Amino acid sequence: MNWLQTTNMLLTFASALAAVAFLTLLERKVMSTTQQRKGPNNVGPHGILQPMADGLKLLIKEPVHPTLSSKTMFIISPILALTLAMLMWTPMPMPTPILNMNLGLIFIMAVSSMMVFSILWSGWSSNSKYSLIGSLRAVAQTLSYEVTLGLILMCLASQTGGYTMQLFSTTQEQTWLMLPTWPLAMMWFVSTLAETNRTPFDLTEGESELVSGFNVEYTASMFAMFFLAEYSNILMMNTLSAILFISPTCNTHNAFTANLMMKTMIITSCFVWIRTAYPRFRYDQLMHLLWKQFLPMTLTACLLFTTLPLSIAATPPIN
Repeated sequence: MNWLQTTNMLLTFASALAAVAFLTLLERKVMSTTQQRKGPNNVGPHGILQPMADGLKLLIKEPVHPTLSSKTMFIISPILALTLAMLMWTPMPMPTPILNMNLGLIFIMAVSSMMVFSILWSGWSSNSKYSLIGSLRAVAQTLSYEVTLGLILMCLASQTGGYTMQLFSTTQEQTWLMLPTWPLAMMWFVSTLAETNRTPFDLTEGESELVSGFNVEYTASMFAMFFLAEYSNILMMNTLSAILFISPTCNTHNAFTANLMMKTMIITSCFVWIRTAYPRFRYDQLMHLLWKQFLPMTLTACLLFTTLPLSIAATPPIN
């Protein structure tokens, strides 16, 4: 890896972490407005420096761990979660990917599936019943909804001609892929909510049941790593959704980046709005939604789109 690729990687990771910080501020501001509160408004003008103060507070706090916990896995789990969250940005065109991959979507799904190990290890190593139940819920939920996400990616790949990220920009010059495949787009959006443990699917962190779920025993910098990993996954999945279904087709890198950021921000705002508007599902409802509704519809869509390909699939891929 040369210095240019190293600089690109560092800038991408730093931009993702900075976006996570101010996404938390946006979320707190929107939620306080919907609940007729002021939200953070003391640190900096209109509370704009609140994310920096929160991050500094977490970093200078003393890290503690339960006496009976498995210390090695307890420490490794948050580090692994943040590492995998940053690794998923590698094939993303931002506008230049860190690494050009012919199977970028497969790489993202593979790394995303590895996230369950960090959650499972954190719950088991904490030696807490709340943490263990939360981690088991997270593993079952994440693995279940990855089935739907993988099938939807297969449908989209059959239309674009491959799993390369750049194909989705070149094949959507005439029309967005969301228009002919809108049922898949809707199921993808709901599945990303469940995949990132967001409301109304935040059963892994159900405050009324599990206090804080799998990370209940984590404090200070280790909790910050889990927090950064969670919100980085939200931004990454929303960026991926924008590329897959409403991909920008601009001629210049700056226009492409601005267009992609705007569309990602709109989808992320929908995530925040859903958190303020919808109550939490029960766990049986969560599984019923996937296995008895989404999965049959996704399998039907895969069969339909494979046998009756759309006109967008006729667009020749660019080597």
